[in-house]
Amino acid sequence: MQIAFSDEAPIFNGAALTVEFTAVVQERNVRCAITAEALKDHCGAPSILEDDLLNAFVTNKTKILHVCQQALKDNAGGSVILRSGYFRVYAIAHHQS
Repeated sequence: MQIAFSDEAPIFNGAALTVEFTAVVQERNVRCAITAEALKDHCGAPSILEDDLLNAFVTNKTKILHVCQQALKDNAGGSVILRSGYFRVYAIAHHQS
């Protein structure tokens, strides 16, 4: 499965408390997101304020996109919302391989 990520800036969604971004899977855009909780728990965001979440995303973009790529492979390229638990599961699976 061919997966890439758009260069467009991530978008804060205050209603859902997520930061949204776009993956390109097999040449189609797939909307993805990471929750504020995951950004606090695994990416060092000090609060759920928009600037803190966006800064945490930018600072940890490589890690987030790597986990997102695994999630996209796991669900056949469908839209994903990266929650805190997914980072824990990925970390366990990654260390056991």
